Amino acid sequence: MGVLVTGASRGIGRAIARAFAEKGDRVAVHYASKREEAERTLGELPGSGHGLIQGDLSEPEVAQRVADEAEALVGGVDVLVNNAAFAPSAGAAHPVAEVSYEDWQRVWRRMLDVNVLGTANVTYCVARHMIDRGAPGRVVNIGSRGAFKGEPEFPAYGASKAALHSLGQSLAVALAPHGIAVTSVAPGFTATDRVAAKVEGARGESPFGRVGTPEEVAAAVLYLASGEAAWASGAILDLNGASYLRM
Repeated sequence: MGVLVTGASRGIGRAIARAFAEKGDRVAVHYASKREEAERTLGELPGSGHGLIQGDLSEPEVAQRVADEAEALVGGVDVLVNNAAFAPSAGAAHPVAEVSYEDWQRVWRRMLDVNVLGTANVTYCVARHMIDRGAPGRVVNIGSRGAFKGEPEFPAYGASKAALHSLGQSLAVALAPHGIAVTSVAPGFTATDRVAAKVEGARGESPFGRVGTPEEVAAAVLYLASGEAAWASGAILDLNGASYLRM
């Protein structure tokens, strides 16, 4: 099976790429700029038929190229995992009372361009390849708990992930006649290198007294990408250790 994982240079994306490779799938490892880290991901993948694809998905023509290159690289993309995102960081914080209007606009545009439009464009291009081949497929979006609980310091991020969940549900209906199932995962705080300094403080958010791991997210993605999960199409799976409960 051919798999494209966007944003796979580290963290959750790396764990997802590794999980698919460990079950024998061919994985296209997408990255935006961190070539060295992407090469590390590639080097950790067992099996053969894997490769790297670079591109800034905020650019529509690049999103098309990434989809086309992945299709050729893995002999047809059967599973698309939309993990690439402009994520919260100290430099991307934009609470209303503390940033200029110029910075507010800059962060909103970047997050929407990557997290929403980039994902939508890659999904369109990959889905069209699936439809043209007459092949069933799976699309799994990596959303966030922040889409539901709010992100006061990163409102654009929370909004972009809410849009991603909604996109997944709309496409689940639109693509079902073509045998393509679309689902989303909404992780809570997950221990990756990027947020290592915050792990200790986040433990108390869950009654389990710990935070999630990239491998737990990857395990959920493997299930949602499986043939057995076709009936879950349209679902949004919460993975936050009961740190936030939706009503």
